[in-house]
Amino acid sequence: MKSNEQSLKDAIGSFLKTSRLSGKLANQKIIDGWEKIMGKMIAKHTKQITIYDKKLFLHLDSAPLKQELFYSREKIIQMLNEEAGEEIIKEIVFR
Repeated sequence: MKSNEQSLKDAIGSFLKTSRLSGKLANQKIIDGWEKIMGKMIAKHTKQITIYDKKLFLHLDSAPLKQELFYSREKIIQMLNEEAGEEIIKEIVFR
């Protein structure tokens, strides 16, 4: 006899995937964890974070910081995707 039992974690994961909420939750996890991931100094200069179509849009108030982060964007993408547990970000756009 086959059992239909599954763990609560698996059941919630299945629900999130079928309802397409998992991507939104991962996006929010990145936005909420921005300070923890990047540090207080960078978070202080970050005025807005938006994720749309696997692109992270960052509004920064410091041109030198913008330039520095531009050169580190591949590492930032890697760190953010590790935090989310899946590939959420493919590109970063600085504004």
